[in-house]
Formats: sequence, structure tokens, C-alpha cells
Amino acid sequence: MAHKKGQGSTRNGRDSNPQYRGIKLFAGQSAKAGSILVRQLGTKVYPGENVGMGKDYTLFALKNGTVQYDRFGKNKKRVSIV
Repeated sequence: MAHKKGQGSTRNGRDSNPQYRGIKLFAGQSAKAGSILVRQLGTKVYPGENVGMGKDYTLFALKNGTVQYDRFGKNKKRVSIV
């Protein structure tokens, strides 16, 4: 007879990788074309001039320049490359 109970299979052990959301480049920092500015869920920050938006709402620089944040509309934020 075994002294220890058999291990069997466990139902745990799965975990998803972190998504590293947030602002990656702040105002005044220089950005190269293609660099990620903001990783977000939905449009918390909107793209301005020289900024593109991916299908997962990631904002990225289209040209080299300096990052600039501003407000527009009622209370919306926008990021541009100047």
C-alpha cells in the first residue's frame, strides 16, 4: 500500500501574460517613427497629428519628433508629434 496519495492532474497552472498598458512616452520626450506612445483599452487618449492608432487602440508615432499632449472637446486627451 502506498503511504502517499497519488498526485493526479491539477486544474490550475494557466496564466496569461501581462499586457503592459499605459503611457510609454511622456510630453517633451523625443519619439522615433514607429515607437509606441500609449498602450490602452479603448480610446482614453486620441491620436493627433503624426500619430497612428492600431486595432488594439495602441497609439504610435508616424514621424520623428517630440511628444505633445493636449485636451480637446469637452474633456478628451490627444497626443501629437511635433
